[in-house]
Amino acid sequence: MNNGINVITLLAITILSSLFLSAQAAENTYKQGFISDELFIYTHAGPGTNYRIISTISAGTEIKVTGSKDNGYSEIIDDKSRTTWVESKYVTAQAGLRFVVAELNKKIANSSSFTSQLDGEVNELSSKVNLLTNDKKKLTAELKEITATLAITRTKIKDQDTNIKKQWFFNGAMVLGVGLILGLILPRFFSRRKGSMENWS
Repeated sequence: MNNGINVITLLAITILSSLFLSAQAAENTYKQGFISDELFIYTHAGPGTNYRIISTISAGTEIKVTGSKDNGYSEIIDDKSRTTWVESKYVTAQAGLRFVVAELNKKIANSSSFTSQLDGEVNELSSKVNLLTNDKKKLTAELKEITATLAITRTKIKDQDTNIKKQWFFNGAMVLGVGLILGLILPRFFSRRKGSMENWS
């Protein structure tokens, strides 16, 4: 019993796969087409006006052409996936003016959007450049101020070193002078005192 069910299931899957592949193959054989620039035309259930009118189709509508032709009519698949017939003179491989204009408008819109995006990025980059320029100016001013302060500090240090050297020289001269004075006066003083003491004795 199970073997019978399995065989039926396998057979059903095979049939469905074949139908799907056939539909895909048929779909791939269709050619792209367009309805020429008339206001609108009627579509029929068969190749002729004696067949029932199914709907209307607007100019410039993109369709699929099955390749079947009869009695001056072509079989098409419209934009709502309905298989129908229209007069062959209204079927063309070239896009209608409305379709072309719509595509151009779409491209223009995309281009405008891209241009706006680029403008936004350019403005953002310009803002960053301005900020960096301002930062550079601030840093340059701070560097000049620091350089001037450093020059003043170096001058003060140099003057301070000069004053210290002068003070050392002055102190050394004083010590030398005092030493010379003491060296000259004390021996005479002691020699006079010694003479006086000898006289007293």
